[in-house]
Amino acid sequence: MRRNNATEEKAKQVQEPQPSAPPEKQPKVDEEIEKLNKDIAELTEKNNELLDKYKRALADGENLRNRLMKQISEAKLFGIQGFCKDLLDVADVLAKATETVPKEEISDKNPHLKSLYEGLVMTGVQLQPVFNRQGLESVNPLNEKFNPNENEALFQQEVEGKDSGTVVVVSKIGYKLHDRVVRPALVGVSK
Repeated sequence: MRRNNATEEKAKQVQEPQPSAPPEKQPKVDEEIEKLNKDIAELTEKNNELLDKYKRALADGENLRNRLMKQISEAKLFGIQGFCKDLLDVADVLAKATETVPKEEISDKNPHLKSLYEGLVMTGVQLQPVFNRQGLESVNPLNEKFNPNENEALFQQEVEGKDSGTVVVVSKIGYKLHDRVVRPALVGVSK
């Protein structure tokens, strides 16, 4: 029976509500709760601030990655731009050489000049597919409206039957590399 009495006493103790804190300790508990609530608010604010900084850092990293990928792809695409400019000068000299040969001199009477001329022409013909494969295309704006983004005006002149701002003379054709102007066309424009 003794065990039952001990069990009953324990059950009574568990069921009986514990007396609340004495009245003199109540303000201290309220101060502690207020302090804990204040700490929670501060920590929540710091957490939100750090989360915002973290998200911004991720966005900055992604933007940087995108910019670098774009720069890398442009470098691959336009890396040959300097070489193209140099090669255009060679192509211009080659074209000028074929233009200056008098057509009446190219005959069977002068086989050396004829073979030299044919070699120059064939070289020029071979150069065009190479330019096209690399994305280099010529710009010949004759009889088109002057475009300052693709043409460079050398002079203006009065021309009957032509609207003002029309390209009437092309001194040197221009070139674009994948829609980027490598060399503007040198032109004369009507007034």
